Amino acid sequence: MNIEEYKKLVKNMSPQENRLKNILVAFFVGGLIGFLGQFFIYFLTESFGISIVEASRWLCLLLILIGTIFTALGFFDTWFSKLKCGLIIPTTGFAHSVASCALDFKKEGLITGLGANFFRLAGSVILYGIISAFFLCVIRVMLIG
Repeated sequence: MNIEEYKKLVKNMSPQENRLKNILVAFFVGGLIGFLGQFFIYFLTESFGISIVEASRWLCLLLILIGTIFTALGFFDTWFSKLKCGLIIPTTGFAHSVASCALDFKKEGLITGLGANFFRLAGSVILYGIISAFFLCVIRVMLIG
């Protein structure tokens, strides 16, 4: 079997995904999370009289807490397989990546397990986020002055 025949075989045997369905599910789930987040901010500003900035901080903390708890209870991976990127892109996805790495190594102890592997998956996101933010700031300073 040559390479071309192998590629055809792999293409025929690979499961086909319904991209339109995945896009729509991600759009509506992400939109629902955004809508609920905006409602939460509105609720905090109207009920407790705090500023929108402060309410946004509380929303981020709430999303991180929910993502971490759902990961620890084992719900997050199951929901992600059904809800796709609409669930993983908001702050909950980052919380999930940090918590799942920590849970994978919890048997090795607090220092060598949890502590050493906490940012294994999220570390690359943090690294490239900081690098891209630096270069975008440099470009902005060069363009604006």
